[in-house]
Amino acid sequence: MMGGDKIVPKSCFDCVQSIESVYTGGCVAISKDEQRIFTTCNEDISVLDMSTGRRIAELKGDTELVTAFAVKPNGKHLVSASRSTQLAIWNLETFKTERSFKAHESMVISMDIDSTSTLVATGFADGTVRVWDIDRGYCTHNFKGHGGPIAKVRFYPLSNDLKLVSASDAGDIRVWDLKQRKSQVLDAHMSVVRAIDFDETGEFMVTAGRDSVINVWNWKRKSLIRTIPVYEAIEAAGVLQTPELGSQRVIYSGGEKGIIRLWDMNTGEELFSQTKEHNAKHAFINTLYLPQSRLLCAATNDQNLLFYSADEQLKRVRQIVGYNEEVIDMAFIGQEQKHLAVATNTEQLRIYNTSNHHCELAYGHKDIILALDVHDNGAIVATGSKDNTACVWAINMSAPVDQRVTCIAIAVGHTKAVGAVRLARGLDSLFMISGSEDRTVKRWDLEPLRDVFQDPSCAIDFVSESGPIKLQSQYTFQAHEKDINSIKIAPGNKLFATGSQDKTAKVWDVATGKPLGTLQGHRRGVWNIALSPTDRVIATASSDHTIKLWSLTDFSCLKTFEGHTSSVLCVEFVSMGTQLLSTGSDGLIKLWSIKDSECVVTLDKHEGKIWTLAKSTSEEYLATGGADSVIHIWKDTTQEELERLHTEEAQTLEQQQQLDNYLLVKDYRNAISLALSLNQPHRLLTIFQDVMMAAENRHGEEGSGNEPSAVLGNAAIDKVVGTLAPEQLEHLLSYIRSWNTNGRFARVAQAALYCILTQYPAQTILALPSAKDLIASLQPYSERHFSRLDGLLTGSFIVDYTLHAMDAIADDSMDMD
Repeated sequence: MMGGDKIVPKSCFDCVQSIESVYTGGCVAISKDEQRIFTTCNEDISVLDMSTGRRIAELKGDTELVTAFAVKPNGKHLVSASRSTQLAIWNLETFKTERSFKAHESMVISMDIDSTSTLVATGFADGTVRVWDIDRGYCTHNFKGHGGPIAKVRFYPLSNDLKLVSASDAGDIRVWDLKQRKSQVLDAHMSVVRAIDFDETGEFMVTAGRDSVINVWNWKRKSLIRTIPVYEAIEAAGVLQTPELGSQRVIYSGGEKGIIRLWDMNTGEELFSQTKEHNAKHAFINTLYLPQSRLLCAATNDQNLLFYSADEQLKRVRQIVGYNEEVIDMAFIGQEQKHLAVATNTEQLRIYNTSNHHCELAYGHKDIILALDVHDNGAIVATGSKDNTACVWAINMSAPVDQRVTCIAIAVGHTKAVGAVRLARGLDSLFMISGSEDRTVKRWDLEPLRDVFQDPSCAIDFVSESGPIKLQSQYTFQAHEKDINSIKIAPGNKLFATGSQDKTAKVWDVATGKPLGTLQGHRRGVWNIALSPTDRVIATASSDHTIKLWSLTDFSCLKTFEGHTSSVLCVEFVSMGTQLLSTGSDGLIKLWSIKDSECVVTLDKHEGKIWTLAKSTSEEYLATGGADSVIHIWKDTTQEELERLHTEEAQTLEQQQQLDNYLLVKDYRNAISLALSLNQPHRLLTIFQDVMMAAENRHGEEGSGNEPSAVLGNAAIDKVVGTLAPEQLEHLLSYIRSWNTNGRFARVAQAALYCILTQYPAQTILALPSAKDLIASLQPYSERHFSRLDGLLTGSFIVDYTLHAMDAIADDSMDMD
């Protein structure tokens, strides 16, 4: 950014990574080798890397929502179904569809693949169950008998007993014998059955559902052994083995309470129950057991995947955020600025690791987080929420998973949603300023948190006894007539500014809260404000599509920046206060030069409103997020671009000199190749003109005997033109097309075209990617040139006639003499 004392203005940003939606609710599957996760993402299926959570592929659907899918145990194929009633078979090596066909008139709700990866069972909304041969693509069995939609299907895991279990919304369970085509009915549930599983030996079957019970069955006798009441609607259950319990069979369950519970299959006793995280509102809609890694993966109704260790008392060890909703606010945190604190349309504070997309979820607020700010130390975060409170968090990403984000203080006092928060800069004075929809501003004393500010790693000890402390307000006053959208504190902590929907921004004294000035001029509400890090100026972004720059000395408007076609939602100073970055409802990011009041560059990658813009301390990276639920991370590549341009310029100069040297020694092959690679049609035209002119001059001096044999005036040039690579030939033809449009260069163009047509087969020319367009544009101008030449030739006959007539008159005169 700085070169000595010189500021290098930014001019180029590249999007280096994106954090996108990978799970929008519905079916989840994990490959048998536990290397890939498959998730439903609207009408598509996302394939994620298990270790990083990043999307490695996307199976594009048929524009209809995916209703069910299953992965072959051998990992080679995936079978999916959508609301279009189509079944698709995907190759998981190429991620392309191998076959698709209409499965039924009704929708597929559930699906399972047998242990041999040969058959797939589908349960339909009309109560029928079908079995299909996956590789051959035909239906092998069609079972009827259920009285409602099929909620779950499951193959018996042992291949020596080919049976299928299905359960309906009515609670009835049927066991189908695929060889004898008979069924047996098991009645024990009173509501929808959501889970069917077997133990490793195949002796016992476990079923669970929304009737709040788990049933254990003897598979051989098909008899009910035990009913375990769990007192919650169960969405997922299964059997796992835990080493600390020896050979004891343990059932896990997850459902509406959003916790995983363990049960003794033999006695029905509850062995363990998780403690739900504070203010967490999620419920589990699916839970999968990963036997190799000893993890339980729980899919929540708020589109997250939570991983719990079966060996560590079900501690949460990681999570994958599937869907961000709207990204409202965010900021870079940490000493290395590798993490992003993100506020979305949820009550959770999300901390993303930008290097591997791991995400920590922090529960503390009871409603949506609307705003956040990060202290200069990168480890303290303040958040404001719709629950009328503000929270202060300590971040320590090197701590154990359950201790990385700790709420250390809560500010209670606003009567409506807190839409803006700002922490004081540095450690000299610790305070927080908040603004609310109740139109008031409050200053909160953070001195009791000084120890945590200085050493964030002590946050757990700080709250271990009495929990987060209650902050005290130092002053409160009504600041605006409408909602307060933004608050910024100036360097030095002497003054702060607020922006509001009442079309104004105001500047206040930090110590007393007294007003210092009002910035009036916007025609609509002010969404965001920014204070210059070097000058006494402030920038405001408004719904009137403009950005205004104001003086903090006399509070006058200095400049107005126009360019956004919709509301400007965020603004930031960069390049030591010499440039501005802005985002808007038009989905654009704009970089402005303050000196010239011009837009330097526009970035377009989002598909909706861009609510927030965050910059790293070094300004090397930017992050943007908005209504499209995507976070884009941009890298400042201005220096790389300048170096690239300088390198290209130096290379061009060297090649220009080399081209002159080739022409000096008449090395036409290398000269023409270099002119083509440099994309210099005029230089190539000059070469052809000079050589043809020289050849004509030589021919004139030698007499008018034979015509010159070289089409372009030199046999070496003709040979070079006749041996060009296809790419070079295409470039030359495009140059000829341009030359041919000008009568002055038509002769050279036609000579070069003739040279090409006589030395290359028609198939070679037609094989060029742009051959059709080139021929279509060459033909009309060539016909025009030949028509003009034909007219000149016809006109030249009058000269012959005149000369002949003059000879006749001369002969008559001589005869008379």
